[in-house]
Amino acid sequence: MGTVIIPEGYKSCLSTYETQEAIGMIKNLMQKKLCMALKLKRVTAPLFVDPASGLNDDLNGVERPVTFDIPDAKMEAQVVHSLAKWKRMALYRYNFHPGKGILCDMNAIRRDEELDNLHSAYVDQWDWEKIITAEDRNMDYLKNTVTRIVESICNALDEVKYQYENLHTELCRDITFITSQELEDLYPNLTPKERENAFVKEKKTVFIMQIGDLLKSGERHDGRAPDYDDWKLNGDLLFWHEPLQCALEVSSMGIRVDAKTLDEQLTKAGCDERRNLTFHKMLLNNELPLTIGGGIGQSRICMLLLQKAHVGEVQASIWDEHTLEACEKAGIEIL
Repeated sequence: MGTVIIPEGYKSCLSTYETQEAIGMIKNLMQKKLCMALKLKRVTAPLFVDPASGLNDDLNGVERPVTFDIPDAKMEAQVVHSLAKWKRMALYRYNFHPGKGILCDMNAIRRDEELDNLHSAYVDQWDWEKIITAEDRNMDYLKNTVTRIVESICNALDEVKYQYENLHTELCRDITFITSQELEDLYPNLTPKERENAFVKEKKTVFIMQIGDLLKSGERHDGRAPDYDDWKLNGDLLFWHEPLQCALEVSSMGIRVDAKTLDEQLTKAGCDERRNLTFHKMLLNNELPLTIGGGIGQSRICMLLLQKAHVGEVQASIWDEHTLEACEKAGIEIL
């Protein structure tokens, strides 16, 4: 059964009609702003891939992909979890050059997601990937990219607020950068999620870096597949979300693994069997371009900008009876 939080006295700033109108506006604005800020071109992306290609994302390694057969192709297909690897392969095939990249609408099904105010079985993201040079594989380049994304989100908010006078969302443009180890050192007695909430409540806009490897405590801040982000050059972008009084993660991103870091991370994660998959072979042979990329949650951004208390207010998905009843009782309109 899903966990649902009903904030005391919560009432949506916008009617259902205005909400739908605003969602369309945000999606158009964000696509344009991200393409300009990061020098991206919109491309068409797959909803499912061949499991043998190694292109599907394993997320934390335990989530089951949705699989179905295609009789005419005599094969099974997997609905994507994300497009982290597909995008890199696409940049190679489409002959893009350093400094240029792609943006696509990614729709996915995550059947094992635990449903709550922020998590749904349906995922929609702006998935982006951009070719970089070996010299760009550093912390400054990562931070500069995060700054551009935050500016795009804040600029989109300004335009939406101009359109809807009832909306009083405030976002902080100043980003606090911190590593997952620094965060653990700061709050050694808290869980990773509690650390995020405590720090983001104080700083408002935070980018937590270096996620995936073991911390000094022997725990990980969060799981991260070994074959897309470089665990030393990645991170999560979080904003403080006033209605739910919590940190809201809107993006997971990073500079991607090169042959050397892929080799190291596959061994660390105990995933050496992946070395035989097409994508991994090409990467280990230095055949794929060096890239930076990530996913930005479309529904999460809509929740953040429109100050919604439940992701079901900005996307159509399936919810358990308990969630639907609690939301109806509180006057929260689930789409």
